[in-house]
Amino acid sequence: MRALTPARVGLGRTGAGLPTEALLDFTLDHARARDAVHAAFDTAGLIASLHALGLDPLQVSSRAPVRRDYLRRPDLGRMLDADSRRALAGRAEGACGLVLVIADGLSPAAVNLHAAGVTGQLLPLLSEAGIAAGHVVIASGARVALGDEIGEILKSRMVAVLIGERPGLSAPDSLGAYLTHDPRVGRSDAERNCVSNIHGSGLSSAEAAFKIAWLIRESLARGISGVALKDESSEAMAARLAKPV
Repeated sequence: MRALTPARVGLGRTGAGLPTEALLDFTLDHARARDAVHAAFDTAGLIASLHALGLDPLQVSSRAPVRRDYLRRPDLGRMLDADSRRALAGRAEGACGLVLVIADGLSPAAVNLHAAGVTGQLLPLLSEAGIAAGHVVIASGARVALGDEIGEILKSRMVAVLIGERPGLSAPDSLGAYLTHDPRVGRSDAERNCVSNIHGSGLSSAEAAFKIAWLIRESLARGISGVALKDESSEAMAARLAKPV
């Protein structure tokens, strides 16, 4: 079982406690999770990677300008600051189909490692479906719901938020994707679809991109997202990934 999962199973015991090795491993993973939460968001590196993909991202910030505020006041991470609202309003020329938001979230380390790779895999799949990312936004100090305000200002039919997930003791660098049709302030989590556990021991960038693209295509076609839209991409993904390159 231990060979098949990173979960803590079969650790053994020494008396009433854990063996020393298991305790040290736990302490190390806990430290890695804390470090992931406080890691610097490498916006410069991300912008360079997105430019290489032919994208021209816009940077915005929430009302949580420092990490301490972000962690203590989740509500501030769900609202844009005044400068960001003005900048986005200046880009809102008309309705668009999709806005892609890349946000630091609770694990900037995950975004630094995986966001550009997932985006690079996602763009061709969207292009095949005739879907273009009308705007790409990099958001700092962001919670998932910040995408609703961004999408509303940019008059988007849909917003996709790639964001660092809350670090776990087996995956401090897990990326998540949250997809919301007709984004606007006040949307609930039940109105979003989520693709989570995108990291080295979880979903690969290719697998995640396929699921995200499938959900975006179906959401736009049906005009729904969240609990009303079930992820039925597994068979199509298996067939596509089995094709020789």
